[in-house]
Amino acid sequence: MRMTLRQLAVFVAVAQEGTVTKASEAVRLTQSAASMALADLEDGLGTVLFDRLGKRLQLNDLGRFLLPQALEILGRCEAFEQAAKGELQSIDLRIGATLTISDYLMPDLMANFLQQQPQAHLQLQVGNTRQMIEAVSQFQLDLALIEGSCHLPQLQCIHWRDDEMAVCCSPDHPLAQLNRELTPQDFNHIEWILREEGSGTREVFDQAILKDIQNAKIRLTLGHNEAILKIVAGGLGMSCISKLAIQPLLDNGRLIILDTPFWQLTRPLFMLVHRQKYQGPGLKTFMQFCNE
Repeated sequence: MRMTLRQLAVFVAVAQEGTVTKASEAVRLTQSAASMALADLEDGLGTVLFDRLGKRLQLNDLGRFLLPQALEILGRCEAFEQAAKGELQSIDLRIGATLTISDYLMPDLMANFLQQQPQAHLQLQVGNTRQMIEAVSQFQLDLALIEGSCHLPQLQCIHWRDDEMAVCCSPDHPLAQLNRELTPQDFNHIEWILREEGSGTREVFDQAILKDIQNAKIRLTLGHNEAILKIVAGGLGMSCISKLAIQPLLDNGRLIILDTPFWQLTRPLFMLVHRQKYQGPGLKTFMQFCNE
């Protein structure tokens, strides 16, 4: 059987987009041409690569096994073609980032990278740690920068840098008025405004703080740092969140940080890549830039 690169490109696009319609737009083919390319590939292999769920196509076990190899073939072919033309390989990356990283670290990181690599094209997808792990697992992202931990064997979790978190509240909160050192017992029955489960920020709270608090009252869970901090600054409860997010409200006096040396609130941030993904020069350049 002689498969074509177009068939492989359609296979990868359908795997990433979930429908032939969206895949055809990604590879710049008509829907009928994309459908025919996928059908020809499956006919040539003598097996199907997707489970059909209405209009959606979901990779079956064989499809998931072949996807990394298809991605590597296409990546190497692109590098081969550009090298033959005497061109530098273009940098076109799909990057993911969790909320704190996307809000407070990614703008400068991406701007500085694009100054060094003005022809690069970067797409940024934002979500919580659980969503980023899922996207990298499904090869929907080339790389993700995450706040939480990942233990999936197929993913490589590389330490990037550290982030310091803190417990914060309004200056008018009762605990802010105590003229003594705080203890974990002071936080019993306190109301908390927190990030949602599945976020790296919430993971730190659950592991470092929740175990020491009796009858913790989680009043609200929200998906955005800014919303949490505005509510806490308004006098409702307290939160545990990155100092990167807290700093603007510290500067204008709307929040204070409580001294809690009994809790370890420093956390690592990670670069997340799939072990089976072909790491072309563009991805390696970006990863090296992040480490520098």
